[in-house]
Formats: sequence, structure tokens, C-alpha cells
Amino acid sequence: MQRALRLLEAVATHDGGAPAKQLAREAGVALPTAYHLLRTLTHEGYLRKEQGVFVFGEAAERLSNAAAQQNRRGMISDALQHWRDTIGVPVYFAVYREGEIEIVAVADTPANPAVEEWADFRETGHAHAIGQCLLSQLGEQARQDHLDRYPTRAITPYSVRDDRSLLRKLGEVGRMEPLVEWQEYALGTACAAFPITIGSTAATLAVSLPSHQAERLVPLARRLQDEIGRLVATLAFSISI
Repeated sequence: MQRALRLLEAVATHDGGAPAKQLAREAGVALPTAYHLLRTLTHEGYLRKEQGVFVFGEAAERLSNAAAQQNRRGMISDALQHWRDTIGVPVYFAVYREGEIEIVAVADTPANPAVEEWADFRETGHAHAIGQCLLSQLGEQARQDHLDRYPTRAITPYSVRDDRSLLRKLGEVGRMEPLVEWQEYALGTACAAFPITIGSTAATLAVSLPSHQAERLVPLARRLQDEIGRLVATLAFSISI
């Protein structure tokens, strides 16, 4: 296994690939063993041979993509944890991707837990600040398409009850202003979300608190928003995940 890994490491140093003899020499592997391992790695899809040189195959590329994805998610998680600790409340990052609301990462603590997903966040975007903020960033056609698939319905006594009420609320929020919901998704919880610009993708950061502390939401959201420039470069990685 170690010798195979050394051969893969040697391949990684050559953008255009390298022949077996060169890889064996650089990896410190006997040539007969290198030939055997290279054939095995090629058969398994980790390498492919092109015009006498070995380059990475699809299996190795999948591993690389998975590692990059894990690293990106780790960077996002670290950024959210920093702000969770700084402002003392749960912090959420979400995007609207391929017609769906996606919660990319959440940072909370046992003392200040995140909102429990008791109803599918994707299907109830009309009822929580994250979803409302994302929907507010969509074009009219994309927003209507979403509402056609996930109709507005009251899930608590405080939820918006129909599309007209939802669209009115979204239209009343100023550009880049935090959007606040109070017990619309979960009783006892309030949330504020604000849009962030990452290319053409709708994205949002949000914070939540117990509903009796709702007056703190907007100041905390604005504090986070004021520092968003430090986070955007990190959060932008998630768009390609």
C-alpha cells in the first residue's frame, strides 16, 4: 500500500504524466514492483496510461474532489464557529441551489442549540427566515416555481398562510436588510437572515434566538453583516461543493 501511494504521489508531481521507469525511480520502488502496482492502479481506475505515460484516472479524481469538498466544508464550519463564539448564538449558512434550499452548515452549542428541523427545511422555506431570505433573492419565475412545488401553508399559528401574504412580506424587506421571522417555523424560536452576494447564487447567513429574546436578533444580524467581507471568500467555496 505504501509503495502504491508513493507512486501516486510521484504521478501528482507531473502535470503531463510520467513513464513507469521515472515514477519507479522517484518513488523508490523496484521497477518490476512498480510495473505490477501501476497495472493494478490502472485497472482500478486510479491511473490511466496515455502515450506511454501515467496520469490520474477517474477514481483518483473522485478522491481528490471528495478531499477538497471535506476541506471546504471544514473551512466553512470554522468560520461559522468563530462567529458563533463571537456573538454567542447559533449561526447558519444556506444557499439556493438547483431549485432547492440547502442548509450548508450550522454552528451552535449545547447551551445555545440550533433550531431543530421538525419540518423539512426545503419544503417549508416560506416559514423560516433562511428560506424567506433565499426566496427574496430569486427572480419572479424561479420563486413561483418554488412555491408551485412547495405551497405556502401555515405550520404554526404565526406562519404566513398563503402566497400573497408571503410575497407581501418579502416585498416589504429593504435590499440587504435582515429578514426576521418570529415563531413562524417553530414555536419559541425567532430567526433573522440576511442575503449575501456570492456570484449569481442566492445565499444567506442567519442567527436564531429564543422568541422572548427576539429584540436582539436584528442587532446581532447586523453585527455579523458588518463583518461579512471576512467570510465571503470562505463561504464562496461552498458554492462548488
